[in-house]
Amino acid sequence: MKTVTRWGVMTALAALLLGIVPSGRLAVAPAPVAAAQEEISGAVTFGFWGDAAEAGAYESIVAAFEERNPGIDVQIEYVPNATDFYTRLATGYAAGLAPDVFLINYRRYGQFAARDALIPVGPLLETSETLNREDYFPQPLEAFQFNGELMCLPQNLSSLVVYYNRDLFDAAGVAYPAAGWTWDDFLAAAKALTLDRSGDGLADQHGLGVENSLIRFTPFIWQAGGELVDDLERPTTLTIDTPEAREGIQFFLDLSLVHKVVPTEAEVLAISDEDRFINGTTAMLLQSRRVVPTLRQIENFTWDVAPLPQYEEAAGILHADAYCMSATTENQDAAWTFIEFANGPEGQGIAARVGRTVPSLKAVAESPVFLGPRGGVASGTDADRFIPPASALVYLDTVPEIRRVPSISTWPEVEEAFQNTLGRAFYGEIPVDEAIAIATARAEIAFARAAEEEGR
Repeated sequence: MKTVTRWGVMTALAALLLGIVPSGRLAVAPAPVAAAQEEISGAVTFGFWGDAAEAGAYESIVAAFEERNPGIDVQIEYVPNATDFYTRLATGYAAGLAPDVFLINYRRYGQFAARDALIPVGPLLETSETLNREDYFPQPLEAFQFNGELMCLPQNLSSLVVYYNRDLFDAAGVAYPAAGWTWDDFLAAAKALTLDRSGDGLADQHGLGVENSLIRFTPFIWQAGGELVDDLERPTTLTIDTPEAREGIQFFLDLSLVHKVVPTEAEVLAISDEDRFINGTTAMLLQSRRVVPTLRQIENFTWDVAPLPQYEEAAGILHADAYCMSATTENQDAAWTFIEFANGPEGQGIAARVGRTVPSLKAVAESPVFLGPRGGVASGTDADRFIPPASALVYLDTVPEIRRVPSISTWPEVEEAFQNTLGRAFYGEIPVDEAIAIATARAEIAFARAAEEEGR
């Protein structure tokens, strides 16, 4: 295993791209018939992004794989920042140097699938001697289906959950969040935990930290009975200008504009929500599972997780990443062998132990490797401080409530349109009516182009 940085010289090629990858389709060789295990050898490049704690999880997976497959050398192409990763992935395709295998979120892979830039893994999974489709949770598998084919093999699924500082809840005399808690309960806790200790009119402690992004707004839209798009598979417009959707949007906006339980934009730019939670000045954080390796470095307070609050109905939003195989790889057998291991019981077990994932393999997710010795249920004692979150069962209990957003080729542009409008409204920079109208108009342009790119 070694880490290579060949992408670093290619950023200037981004100007050559239409969207993310070239508008023309790549020629794809037929999916390989896996060779016998002992015959497979060669090099495989593996790209991913994340913080240092996340990187450690994947380095451990690679090390274990190479120990069992000494003929295959996995070369890591790690990028700490998501924006840089996707830029370099795009330039890598433009230069014919995309990684053989890479991890990508289901909201991002459609742009590559639409241009035949991926080897579909569905046929490989069907003939695998070590993996079975039925062993995986169906939600992430559905998210990585493109035009009826399974394009990438999901490693994880997670809903949005509430991370909370138990010590701050105890100090304020606020009950811990529990299954079935409501928007009113959530807001009351956030307000009680927002404190101005110095008396200068500025909060020294905030009740909540949350991104002003589409994937944070959306569960509240769904919970209020609204919808985000008109058709999950073939969307043509956002459907956020309905009474139900507006109710969810307004509740989310009011967390900032009316109740002021979140930091201001300037405060978040100075210190991120995640860092504020880590340093003990934010009591709750809305995030997926991916922050757990970083949060486990906290030593000065106890933290745990709870499900999202509920309103008219319970709803969470899918967070899932998958191992994709580039159509440009020259060693498909070795690449698939690595994916099989990384997404098999041992590879998923390694990622689960580090805390990075909610395993997509049901058997691993339901085992002590992920849930811990108490079955993912908090004891209420100091023992909950060791290998948190103690309430890991929350992630599995919320799986039936998980919904997903589309995976069309231009979906990142839809999210950007939402971010640049409703995201600005979150900080009072634009009226909500104007934000909804502009976001809808811009998204329709992206939807129309996706239909053209995908030939529908």
